[in-house]
Amino acid sequence: MRALVIGLAALGLASCGGNDVPSPSEREARGLTASNPVVEDAVLLNSKGMKAGAEGFFFGAGRNEAVGSTTKLLNEPVRAATNEECGAGPIESADFAGGLSLNFSDGVLVGWLWRQPQDGDADPAVPISLQGDVQLGTPRAELEAADGYLAIPQSTLGEEFSLGDALGGFVENDAVSMLYAGTQCFFR
Repeated sequence: MRALVIGLAALGLASCGGNDVPSPSEREARGLTASNPVVEDAVLLNSKGMKAGAEGFFFGAGRNEAVGSTTKLLNEPVRAATNEECGAGPIESADFAGGLSLNFSDGVLVGWLWRQPQDGDADPAVPISLQGDVQLGTPRAELEAADGYLAIPQSTLGEEFSLGDALGGFVENDAVSMLYAGTQCFFR
């Protein structure tokens, strides 16, 4: 009976589609599983989602869960906005201290953007970092030597680059000023 219930649950999940939530083996390969070292008091970003302390969220995770866990570490969002004019459809964002924005569509996490704090931004309560060697403030020379680095010379948004096929960012004053993954609302 238990096997039948598990089988039906798996069939039901498979038929839902749309979220592209990875299997346990894919989670292990992508670095968002409990078997990886966890820094309880930090936010760790990667190309497929993020960790807020011990909780990992892939793109496709629920908004309430992602915002709730991030709020526990970075305090309440400092801003919330909706942009109805995005090419990908309406995007809602929750902006946190430290320059971190989480993007949502239809109630699910679809992207993140991490930028240098601007005037009036509070410092984050806990560290925010990107998995790997490239971080905000990484000098241009180190960025250009990073695996997967590719300049995007025709960008209308500034000095844009990609890191592999799922991360991107911008350079200002010869250092990384912004990083992003997933769905963004950039007007090119």
